[in-house]
Amino acid sequence: MAKQRSEIAMSPQEVDEFLQGGGNIQLALYGPDGYPDITPMWFVVDQGAIWMRTYGRSQKVLNARRDPRCCLVLERGEHYVELRGVQVTGDLQISEDLDRICWVAARLMVKYEGVDPEHIPALEAAYMAKAPKQVALSLPLERVVSWDHRKLS
Repeated sequence: MAKQRSEIAMSPQEVDEFLQGGGNIQLALYGPDGYPDITPMWFVVDQGAIWMRTYGRSQKVLNARRDPRCCLVLERGEHYVELRGVQVTGDLQISEDLDRICWVAARLMVKYEGVDPEHIPALEAAYMAKAPKQVALSLPLERVVSWDHRKLS
């Protein structure tokens, strides 16, 4: 099995391209009852980390403040031979930096809402009013496991 795992692992470039492709990433943290709590999230990649944004009082933020250990998973494919995915584990970081929150929010709108990138400065400025109630979440791309079953054929 270890040999097969190494054969289907993505290269760092393939991981980056896969993450740039979009989709909802699944964020798993420990809930207040000690069981995993999984939430789909929009995300962007910057400076070797996955970035997300959410409300500062959300359950996922409360979970991360209590126990930052998390797992992120993004997978695509319908059939076994098409499955591709990336799993990242580590300690989730919480940033209350307003500029970073606006930076993330603007890029999420470009990536997921189809807003033209030329509007990023205006999006960041407009988002500043909402940013104090938000946080930016990040997880470094250090502990990464990947798979691409298309490599099996």
